Amino acid sequence: MSEFTVQTLLRTPTVTVRDVYCRGDCRHKSAEECAAATHLVFPYRGVYVRHVGRDEAVADASQVLLFNAQEGYSVSHPVDGGDASLVVAVDENLLREIAPPALLHEGVPLRFRRQRLRIDARAQALVALLRHSLRAGIAEPLEAEGLALTLAQRALGPRTTHAAAASMGRQRLVDRAKLVLSGDLARRWTLAEIAADVGVSPVYLTQSFQQVEGLPLYRYQLRLRLARALDLIAQYDDLSALGLELGFSSHSHFSAAFQQTYGRSPTEFRQAALRKSA
Repeated sequence: MSEFTVQTLLRTPTVTVRDVYCRGDCRHKSAEECAAATHLVFPYRGVYVRHVGRDEAVADASQVLLFNAQEGYSVSHPVDGGDASLVVAVDENLLREIAPPALLHEGVPLRFRRQRLRIDARAQALVALLRHSLRAGIAEPLEAEGLALTLAQRALGPRTTHAAAASMGRQRLVDRAKLVLSGDLARRWTLAEIAADVGVSPVYLTQSFQQVEGLPLYRYQLRLRLARALDLIAQYDDLSALGLELGFSSHSHFSAAFQQTYGRSPTEFRQAALRKSA
């Protein structure tokens, strides 16, 4: 059985969208690979670590990974369960229009200066909407192209994304905390438990996480849980069961958090993504 499963969901002259699943068998760093073209990778299930030189990035559903053409990288999987990502490749001329110049190196081919950015809740919802509608065969190419370009613009926009800003040591600490959370999304973690796992005080962890990610640790965990709900929502007719499986105390708790984050209830989002009536 192959380590990777790749399904092309959309291919037009403007944009290509692929759904990529990795079994995640390699716990240590893989052999170095190179991307053939510059593209955006949106993890939506599981977690892995991408290594570019001395730089490491935890890839989870809160991030977009920026893969540069001909740039060497390796991948490791410190958490069991495999991972899946939506991979979006935009025509280079259009991507130059979308991406802020400060994010790009000069010259050809187009290359990003960073390897990751934190995306906002709206971008998470767009990832799920694009993937579910293409997999269900209900999105016309023109609609899907528009969604993909909107997603790319939002994922790269300075007002809708966040670049980590801290020392390398603090970023590594925060990445370790992310891996702890990703290992059990449904668990009701305490701050003391996470801090003990990463070997620092709760106060230092709280301060570091806020500095690096720009939001509190508890809200980051909530976003990961809700992103998993976006991933699974097409598989559940009983959305109460989905909320409970992800660690929410009740359906009302799940529904309220989902509504506040994405602007619509889980039922409304499911209907929009799958074109289903109530």
